[in-house]
Amino acid sequence: MKQRLGQQRLLALFAAGLLGFNFPLLALWDVDATLLGVPLFPAALFLIWALLIAVLGFISERIAD
Repeated sequence: MKQRLGQQRLLALFAAGLLGFNFPLLALWDVDATLLGVPLFPAALFLIWALLIAVLGFISERIAD
C-alpha cells in the first residue's frame, strides 16, 4: 500500500514539474526584474528545479522506509 502511494506521489510530482517548466506558467517569470542581482527568469528556473529535487528526495526517502 505504501509503495503504491509513493508511486502516485512521484507521478504527481512529475506532473507538477511538467506544468512548472511549461510555457504558460514559465512566462509569469519573464519580467524585467532581479532577485539579489540575478535576473528573475533564471532564478525562478533554478528555484523550481531545486524545489522539485528536494521534494523528490523527500518522497523517495519516505518510500524506502
